[in-house]
Amino acid sequence: MLVLPKGVRHLPGYFDRTQQEALVEEIRSVVAAAPLYVPEMPKTGKPMSVRMTNCGTLGWVTDKARGYRYQPLHPATGEPWPAIPASLMALWETVSGAEKAPEACLINFYGETAKMGLHQDRDEADLSCPVVSVSLGDDCLFRIGGTERGGRTVSLRLMSGDVLVFGGESRLAFHGVDRIYPGTSTLLKNTGRINLTLRRVTV
Repeated sequence: MLVLPKGVRHLPGYFDRTQQEALVEEIRSVVAAAPLYVPEMPKTGKPMSVRMTNCGTLGWVTDKARGYRYQPLHPATGEPWPAIPASLMALWETVSGAEKAPEACLINFYGETAKMGLHQDRDEADLSCPVVSVSLGDDCLFRIGGTERGGRTVSLRLMSGDVLVFGGESRLAFHGVDRIYPGTSTLLKNTGRINLTLRRVTV
């Protein structure tokens, strides 16, 4: 039996197929206003393997010159990010246990070969609220560990409609995506995975 780190909750199949389809349409509307772009690693400028955008009052971005940060405007269009869909706000209210509302929803699109190295979500000023993550589309192999790099990790397969919440002792847990399993879902028109992460940024 898989034992997740304390503070991590996996809610498999939280969204049913109809809800997933509605959520994908909402994300399409977000992307129409705030197009996906390829972020760059700080200092090196190496492109990441995912494409991303955001919705909410703040959006997480990264580039060679200024590194990881939150800002109110899309880096390519200069326009404010679209609002977080009501369905995601309702999810936050139901599962986060937080009194404060999320300010950012990072939207990552993973193609067939995309990955995400182990990292911490630590660019937020308020670490009292958890990160709430939604998986849509193809399955992925997700890995999460402790708050120290190089520590023990566990892996689980996230499927379309799954929700993952990590907070408390695991708010700064290292986590990443080791691989995508192409063709495991028919939700998206083509293969790929959408990951949504809701976050509170300011105190």
